[in-house]
Amino acid sequence: MTQHRRNGIIIGIFYIVAAVTSIIAVISYEPVLSEQWYLSVVHGFKTKVLLGAFNDLILVLTAVGTSVMLFPYLRRWNEQLALGYLCFRFMEAVLIAIGVVSILGLVQLSIHYESNSLTSIENLNEIGYMLQAFHRWTSMLGPNFMLGINTALYSYLLFRTGLVPRTLALFGIITAVLVFIAGLLEMFGMIEPISAVKGLIALPVGVYELSLSIWLIVKGFDKRNLEKLQAN
Repeated sequence: MTQHRRNGIIIGIFYIVAAVTSIIAVISYEPVLSEQWYLSVVHGFKTKVLLGAFNDLILVLTAVGTSVMLFPYLRRWNEQLALGYLCFRFMEAVLIAIGVVSILGLVQLSIHYESNSLTSIENLNEIGYMLQAFHRWTSMLGPNFMLGINTALYSYLLFRTGLVPRTLALFGIITAVLVFIAGLLEMFGMIEPISAVKGLIALPVGVYELSLSIWLIVKGFDKRNLEKLQAN
């Protein structure tokens, strides 16, 4: 097995892990994103929420991992666009990490509420709503805006290089536009963060990443086009 073949498998695994961890995180955060978030620890959801935070941290690692692993291949066609992809992917990871911090802040406040160690709870709800808002905005700016931009960039570069089937890369460009639009609609209050409409608009990008990961694991990069890039 060549190094390029191994790299393709690793990138594919990263995409699958990213998809799984992001879903687990979304499901696990429900207790601290509800109106009675301060009762999360009282109701025994502390471990569940912390598990979600851990999965989001794994998501951050895999997001960085895919960008670092793909960059050496993408830069052979256009280094400026490849750097743009790398930067926007890192921005996505940073915003996700900030969202994790807001979740941990909610958990910590819930712990204090459960132990009655808060000297005053007058502003508890206000602080909680602020942290929930932080998470909502980072979730929109990271896995929507930044994801849309970096997916469009690396899919375009994959299309031009032919490292994967061009029909697959073209599908990636289309899904990138859709998830970006989903972020815009959410920003202007036209759709809710968790809704069937947003799910339908954003789902294709998940299908694309899963399809790309399977292709890279099973087939790897196109050898002929890879050799052309190396010769340039």
